[in-house]
Amino acid sequence: MKQLRWLLGPVMAVMFGMTAAAAPLEAYGRLPSIEAAVVSPDGTSLAVVVSDGAKRTIVVQDIASGTTKLRGFVGDQKVRGLQWAGNAHLALTTTSTENALFLQSGFREWAFGNVIDVAGKKIKPMMPPGPASMQVIFGPPAVRVIGGRPMIFVQGIALEGDRGALSVFRIDPQSGVNRMIRRGAAETQSWLIGPDGEPTAQELYNGGSGEWTLRVRTAEGWRDLATKTAMIERPYLIGMGRDASSVLYGDKDEGGRWIWKEAPLDGGPVRELPAAEDEDATIRAVDGRLIGQYSLVGDEARYTLYDPADARAWAAIAEGFGAARLGLASWSQDRRKMVVLVDQPAEPPAFALIDMTTREAIRIGDQYAGLTAADIGAKTALRFKAADGTALSGYLTLPPGRKAGNLPLIVLPHGGPAARDRPGFDWWAQGMASRGYAVLQVNYRGSAGLGRAFTEAGYGQWGRKMQTDLSDGVRHLATQGAIDPKRVCIVGGSYGGYAALAGATIDREPYRCAVSLAGISDLRRMVGGETGPERRYWKRFMGADGASDPILAEISPITHVDKVTIPLLLIHGKDDTVVPLEQSQIMAEAMRKAGKPVELLVMTGEDHWLSRGETRQQMLKATMAFIEKHNPPN
Repeated sequence: MKQLRWLLGPVMAVMFGMTAAAAPLEAYGRLPSIEAAVVSPDGTSLAVVVSDGAKRTIVVQDIASGTTKLRGFVGDQKVRGLQWAGNAHLALTTTSTENALFLQSGFREWAFGNVIDVAGKKIKPMMPPGPASMQVIFGPPAVRVIGGRPMIFVQGIALEGDRGALSVFRIDPQSGVNRMIRRGAAETQSWLIGPDGEPTAQELYNGGSGEWTLRVRTAEGWRDLATKTAMIERPYLIGMGRDASSVLYGDKDEGGRWIWKEAPLDGGPVRELPAAEDEDATIRAVDGRLIGQYSLVGDEARYTLYDPADARAWAAIAEGFGAARLGLASWSQDRRKMVVLVDQPAEPPAFALIDMTTREAIRIGDQYAGLTAADIGAKTALRFKAADGTALSGYLTLPPGRKAGNLPLIVLPHGGPAARDRPGFDWWAQGMASRGYAVLQVNYRGSAGLGRAFTEAGYGQWGRKMQTDLSDGVRHLATQGAIDPKRVCIVGGSYGGYAALAGATIDREPYRCAVSLAGISDLRRMVGGETGPERRYWKRFMGADGASDPILAEISPITHVDKVTIPLLLIHGKDDTVVPLEQSQIMAEAMRKAGKPVELLVMTGEDHWLSRGETRQQMLKATMAFIEKHNPPN
C-alpha cells in the first residue's frame, strides 16, 4: 500500500497545529481529533467526526476531488455513533445525561438519533416529540434498502398510558416520516431487522424469573427458537447470521464457555462459530449480514473474514502496514474502499482510507493531532506471576525517550472489572508517562478476554487477590530494577477507581498517593437491593450473598479510612449515572472526619466516561498536579 496524501489536510491544518517541542499535557487529554470516520456505501464520500478538543464537527468530503460537501453540527453533543443511511444521509447517535422523559426511570444516559441531509445541510431528530413515544433510542440504528430506498430502523419506547415497551420504528431519511412498525412486549429486550425491513427476531427476558427467550419470524409466523433460565449471565442476540435466513446469538456451552450460535429461522441445524472467549465482535456487510469476526487473543488482534476475497484483501492491507495494529472502522458496499485505524508501535494512531482497486492508502488524519512520534513512550507487554503463582500479564509504558531503570511509577488499573487493557495507544497512560513516569497496567484476575477461567478467578476477589495482583506487578518491576519501589502511586477510574481507593485503605504497602476517578467507596450502598441480574452479577463478583453480607463492609474502602496514611484525590463527574457522585462525597467526608488528607474535585457536566473535552482536560491536569506534588518525577 502506498500513501498518497492527507485527505483532510486543509481541515486538520486549520483546526490543529503540529508542535515542534514536546507536546503539552493537553495534547494527550483533549478529545480525539478524529472520533469516527465512515465511508459511504458507494465509496464516493467520507464522513468524519473531528474535534478541536472541546467541540465536535461533522465533515463530509468527496473522496475523488477532496471538496467539502458538509461541515457543521454537533457542537458539545456527545457523539456515540455515525453511519451512512444510503449515500445522501447520515444517521447520527448522540447521548445526554438527564432525567427520564415520560418514564419514571430516574437519572441516566439517554441516546438520541438524528438524520443528517448532507446535500441540504440539515439535521432532524429520528424520534420527534409526541404523546405516543419517547424521543430516545436504544442500540444503534439499522439501515436497510427497501424498494431501492434506504430506510432507518431504530428501537424506541412506545407509550401506552404510563407504560412503555421497546418497539421498532421506521424512519424515511428523505421525508423524515417516522412510523412504528412493531410494538414490543413488557419483557422485550431487543429486536433484529431483516433485509426486508421487517422484524426478524425478538429477544425477551424476565429479570425476576431469569427466563430468556429468542423469538423469530418464519413463514408460518413467530416461534420460540431458544429459551433458557439464566439468573445472571443470560444469552444475548447478536444479529443476522451469514444470510437473511439465520440469526446469531451468544450462549454458554455445557462447560460454561461463551460461544456463538448461528441458527436458521426455519428450525434447521444450529452451527457453532469459533469465537475468542469473552472478547468478540462481529464484522458486517452494509446490509447487516455477518461476514466475519474480530477477536483479541492475548496481544494479537485477529480478523476472520469468511469470504476468501475479503480475507485476501485484509491480508494485503495488514502486510502493507507491517507491524502496525489495524482496526477496521468502515467499508463500502462492495468492500473495495475501507477505513482503518493504524496504530504504529512508536507513533500516534491515524486513520487511513484504503482503495483496494488502486491499492492506495490515503491518510485521513491523526487520531490525536499535536502528537508526534517523539511524544509516544514505548509500551511493552509484561508477563509475571502473582504471589500465589497465578500467571498474569499487562503493559508497561515508559516516558518518551527513556529506558526502564529506577523510574517513578503510576499503577493504572482498568475499569470493568470484566474488561482488559490492550496493546496499542492509550491516551491516559501516554499522558502520564509524558511527565516522566512509568505506567503499569495489569490485567488482574477477573479481567475479560483472557479465558473464562481467568475471569472467574476474580469472583469474590474484590479487595483481595484482584488488588494484590496490582502490587505484585509493582514488586515484579522493582525486582527487575525498572522502577523505584519507594516512588509509586495508583490512579484509576470506575473499578480502577475502587482499586485506587483500596490501594489507600486495604492493600496499602506499595503506594505513596492515590487518585480515584468515579470509584466505589461503599459497596453496600452501591449494590443496594436484591433484585435484578446486574445486582446479582455484582454480588457474585464481590463474593457477597446479599446486600447485608458483612463481606461488603470488609472490602469497602470507606470502612478502612482509619488506616489511610497517604494523600487521596477523589475526582467524580456530577452527571455520572454508573457510579453515583455520592460514592466520592461520602468517602471525602469520612476522610475529613478521620483527619486524613483528601481532596475532592467534582466535574460539572461530566458523565462516567470522560466524554467532554473540558472536563477530561480538568481530570488529567488535576491528576498530574497531585501526583507531581506527592510523588515528584525527579
